[in-house]
Amino acid sequence: MKITGLRTLRTHRDWGRPVGDVNGFISSGITEVPVVLIDTDEGLTGVGLGSDQSVDALFPAIEGEDPRAVSSLYDRMLAQVFKSGHAGATYGGIGTIDSALWDLKAKIAGEPLWRLLGGRDRFVPGYASGLDIALDDEQLAAFYASMAERGFSSGKLKGGRDWEADVRRLGIVRDALSAASSRPALMLDANESWNLKQAVRYISLVEERVDLTWIEEPLRRWDAAGHARLTRSVRAGVATGENLSGLEQYTPFFEAGAVDVVQAGAIWGVTHFLRLALAAHSRDLPISPVGLTANPGIAHAATAVPNHLSAEVQDFGTPFGITVDEHYADGGIVLGDEPGSGVTVDEAAISAAPDDTSDGGWLVAEGPHVRSSRAGLRLVADDRGAAG
Repeated sequence: MKITGLRTLRTHRDWGRPVGDVNGFISSGITEVPVVLIDTDEGLTGVGLGSDQSVDALFPAIEGEDPRAVSSLYDRMLAQVFKSGHAGATYGGIGTIDSALWDLKAKIAGEPLWRLLGGRDRFVPGYASGLDIALDDEQLAAFYASMAERGFSSGKLKGGRDWEADVRRLGIVRDALSAASSRPALMLDANESWNLKQAVRYISLVEERVDLTWIEEPLRRWDAAGHARLTRSVRAGVATGENLSGLEQYTPFFEAGAVDVVQAGAIWGVTHFLRLALAAHSRDLPISPVGLTANPGIAHAATAVPNHLSAEVQDFGTPFGITVDEHYADGGIVLGDEPGSGVTVDEAAISAAPDDTSDGGWLVAEGPHVRSSRAGLRLVADDRGAAG
């Protein structure tokens, strides 16, 4: 079997609520979803969701190759962009192609990906995450109550600007999830909005009132030294890594003892997740994938590693024109038996649909992918004063 072509589609996801974090949010709740399709000379097509960045430049590395050689093709893609580098957005394209190749490999074998990778149990433990910075208290309670109805007993709040509000809202999350557990696990995600001393003060204040399981992305993604100092200064575990694009970027964190929960962005693909999980396991650290709604294949990979902790579940829906062979129950994801990663694409429906992301999706000016110029440089928590 040979790889003969690469095609891309764009569909959308309607979250049914505003989504975002301390850096901004998308009020429409409608976001763009790139789809990458890898065709073969025997009629099978692999599906990858996540990013289509640089895929045309990457395709020569896999064209004409046998799609079953996934790990080797992953390294060929890294080599293809050697001079310009694979970090950043290009790594997303590598990850999506990689996920499509793993989908193909499992389809060729006639097995679900979780089984092909060596998973024994189709169940993937998860935690609830509402991307909830723009939800009012009533909406926040409703979202986490809906997650508790599916058995989720852990939740992650977006925050980082007002510790008193975060304490109140963590209480709302706790109360909602108490339907599933008498002692829900609570996490707080600051999305790189603090400097070190801000983080220590802020987390210490929150911890006086809330038992935090972990604090996520408290500092800039590359600050291994800062994360190491922070984890020794607070009780909560420090979780980070979702925005590190490449295994080599984790090395300073491992060497500094700077991370307690190793996170992997689902968008970076299956091979990245598998390699990172083993690197973390060699250091007795758990791994937790972020954003499985962006790449369902990572849930399959999570079944096959020895140190998977819990996976971020942000929603029960799927993008328009996409179906996924999985369901949510008992506080996690229950994977199906369809060969591959279980993702089916209705290309005709997607092609015929109007563009529902005219507001720019994730990249709107006020959206969560645009960092504030004053992040980490405020003396007070809010922006009402010009000197803040």
